Amino acid sequence: MAKKLIDIMDTTFRDGFQSVFGARVLLEDFINAVLVAKEAGISHFEFGGGARFQSPFFYLNENAFDMMDKFREVVGPEADLQTLARGVNTVMLDTASSEMIDLHAKLFKKHGTTTIRNFDALNDIENLKYSGECIKRYGLKHEIVVTMMELPPGCKGAHDVEFYEKVLRKILDSGINYDSVCFKDASGTSNPKKVYDTIKMAKSLLSEHVHVRLHTHETAGVSVACYLAALDAGVDGIDLAASPVSGGTSQPDILTLLHATKGTDYDLGGLNVEKILKYETFLKGELKDYFIPPEATAVSPIIPFSPMPGGALTANTQMMRDNNILDKFPAVIDAMREVVEKGGYGTSVTPVSQFYFQQAFNNVMFGPWKKIAEGYGRMILGYFGKTPVKPNSELIKLASEQLKLEPTTKTAMQLANEDPNKSKEHFIKILKDENIETTEENIFIAGACKEKGIAFLKGEAKVNVRKLSLMKEDNISKKGTKAMSGSYTVMVNGKKYDVDVVEGKNTHISPAKQTLKEEVSVPKSQVINSIEGKEVFATLPGSVFKIVAHKGDSVVKDEVVLILEAMKMEIEVVAPNAGIISSINVSEGESVENGQLLFVM
Repeated sequence: MAKKLIDIMDTTFRDGFQSVFGARVLLEDFINAVLVAKEAGISHFEFGGGARFQSPFFYLNENAFDMMDKFREVVGPEADLQTLARGVNTVMLDTASSEMIDLHAKLFKKHGTTTIRNFDALNDIENLKYSGECIKRYGLKHEIVVTMMELPPGCKGAHDVEFYEKVLRKILDSGINYDSVCFKDASGTSNPKKVYDTIKMAKSLLSEHVHVRLHTHETAGVSVACYLAALDAGVDGIDLAASPVSGGTSQPDILTLLHATKGTDYDLGGLNVEKILKYETFLKGELKDYFIPPEATAVSPIIPFSPMPGGALTANTQMMRDNNILDKFPAVIDAMREVVEKGGYGTSVTPVSQFYFQQAFNNVMFGPWKKIAEGYGRMILGYFGKTPVKPNSELIKLASEQLKLEPTTKTAMQLANEDPNKSKEHFIKILKDENIETTEENIFIAGACKEKGIAFLKGEAKVNVRKLSLMKEDNISKKGTKAMSGSYTVMVNGKKYDVDVVEGKNTHISPAKQTLKEEVSVPKSQVINSIEGKEVFATLPGSVFKIVAHKGDSVVKDEVVLILEAMKMEIEVVAPNAGIISSINVSEGESVENGQLLFVM
């Protein structure tokens, strides 16, 4: 009997890059490997969408549309090039208006996409209807998704086979036009038995001609077992990646599954072990200068308790490294469990995974539930759609009070269409105000990437990748005595000292002019009275996203003076009282440390 041919999608250049490098890989460093992958017999690639749309603009000073065009040029017209979209969000940072959802499908078709995998983290079918309609309108293949994960122990009401069957039946009843169905477990936490039963259920409900796929990650260490279970249940396709961006937080390696299916009745894409080995060897050489975070290659036994997707895990740890707070990561992961339990059981995949992480981060940094993260709060209030179960009632009340928002039952797209700041006209105006050409691509970049997209279009974007060679140069610079020479003010046990450092060993230390009360507790209070006025400090590390008020401006109490960015959150820093800004002590784009002076009133 002939073996069953299983379609293999190579996720290396999208999810692999996101899961290991936080999606920060330059085009010139991987495009030659794409050709080698093609020569190895791979014809189905995940090549864009998700965080790999924003990252070129945010961190690489590259245009994602240009990257997609080059990818298509290399693989040729016959390859199936797939992207990832988040339903009503598409690839944006927030929910999108209907005209921007339509523009997403139009542009992705124009720039080489064959198939769009379309998911909603809440499994709210309303969020998939119009996006699916647009995907089909422009002649793209629509892969509709049911998102999966394992709930923390003791939680019930969603994320079992019965729940997934309900979601799938809603898709069938909705009339959404689709070409294939994917069960997507971004955290890799579903157990093999549940995977087997879910795929069996889907195959019994769907027409025999419908292609059914499974997507998972190795983060919790069960991905190979889950793929084997899915194969035995009748799945038609699975997602794999190539070393060095396979395993750990990414998908299992292509070679690993070829080995695991030896002697079985499954043919994985007709792939040849020796050709794949050559491809992986070449890719390792191309990426040898990239820093691979140790957590990206690890399996974590606690992930099923606090489901964090591989693609989000390393992106967050990279940001924590950038802000020198990586030591807080274990506590944040531990805090995620309660955040998931009380948040309505949305699947831990973008954007919900980021909401979970941000709220857990806030609970660690500011105290449990002292500061509701905007995304998490809006989710439990209904602004992204209906959660699988009702969130904790006390949290709903707390989120409403802190965010000054009432719960809503409107659909996410209804709300987006009512928001003039999410209209195509709004983004056109921004481009015109900046004297930027109003092409459809630029309109979408402005909508999807906001201020950072505008900075890219103005030629102001910077490259921020973690390469070993660059890290060595940076360390040498930091260790050089000349680089450290100068006058500094340091704080020890709440007291300031002036320090003069010169090349060599001579250092002069003297007490600084007293400007602080000795009992300093900046992270808690943020505002310190000084002789000169009120000094406002950063309560966590990050970067200055935007300066709203300037020196000499009159402000009222609680008026926004500047906005910090940390862990993909925009944190408003407000005036502690009415008065005049006497100084702004930071600049836009500057990295700030916890306790650093931001402004004085």
